[in-house]
Amino acid sequence: MWRTPPLSHLIALTDDVGVIQHAVLDVPNRSTGYCTDDVARAFMVAIRAAEHESSRPTAVALARTYLSFLHDAQLPDGRFHNFMGYDRRWLDEAGSEDSFGRAVWALGFGLRFAPTPSWRTLCGELLERALPNVDRLTHVRARVLASLGLVQASLAADRRMPVVERCLRAVGDDLRARWASESADGWNWFEDTLTYDNARLPEAAIRIGSVLGDPELVEIGLRSLDFYVSIVVEAGIFVPIGNQGWYRRGGPRARYAQQPLEAAALVDAALAAHEANGQAQYLRLAEIGLEWYYGRNSRDTVLATGGGCFDGLEELGVNHNMGAESTLAYLASAYALATPGAGVLHIAR
Repeated sequence: MWRTPPLSHLIALTDDVGVIQHAVLDVPNRSTGYCTDDVARAFMVAIRAAEHESSRPTAVALARTYLSFLHDAQLPDGRFHNFMGYDRRWLDEAGSEDSFGRAVWALGFGLRFAPTPSWRTLCGELLERALPNVDRLTHVRARVLASLGLVQASLAADRRMPVVERCLRAVGDDLRARWASESADGWNWFEDTLTYDNARLPEAAIRIGSVLGDPELVEIGLRSLDFYVSIVVEAGIFVPIGNQGWYRRGGPRARYAQQPLEAAALVDAALAAHEANGQAQYLRLAEIGLEWYYGRNSRDTVLATGGGCFDGLEELGVNHNMGAESTLAYLASAYALATPGAGVLHIAR
């Protein structure tokens, strides 16, 4: 039967500041410092892990560290720094749009699911400060990542922010317009190229459509997810778009290097689809995404071990470094499917 993975490698990557970005094999590489991108991911993983009694004390302690980092990272105008050196000095004036989107995602998630009222209050305050910047985002993935947090904020029982619904409608309308512009001749997608974090786009359409009562947007999300699956699932095996060339409409698709974050995005999108229409095929799709880490992939190679994950699947093998992004993608996937109601896996690792 399914067991949640240990947090041991995440603990190894974490100090009293945050989570170290990269590793040399399974040893944290302190020279790479920290980033808001990874801390935001880690905060959500720790909150999910805290739902499981066996890991709760450790997970709560980790989450406190990550929330403290996010608080320190926020600028007076609501944006966030991204990169911090190991000496605790911020290395940028402001982070990328994607890092902002992930910070908003984490805060919205924390507003709904953080284990203490005080943490939910702080997440709400940081989120309110960040909200005016959501409309200024120009990149679709940054908007989508932020919207995933705003969906959770809209479902939080103890704090209502009217601007959240307006922002969600704006992101949903943008996805609808992109779909209308790009979807044609069997290419049911929002852009003319599949690049990174691909399944986050249909996930956002499904989740936004669900909370806004917009069945057309939900249907766009389901159709785009089905199109994506038709490309990346081969004989029941997940073969994500590689980052060595991506996949432009009409051109060849890159098969390597496959990144762990793609499997995490597929798991979440599949679970969103299952929540939206209850079809069992989407639970199986989520399992296929998680199985990628355990060796059911195009190289028959196990990437997840000891609570960590290797940094990518290459044509000739794996990148044996176990950095934060890869490890957190794996842990997020495993804990998402271990959550009650998310389905049962018959894998033990």
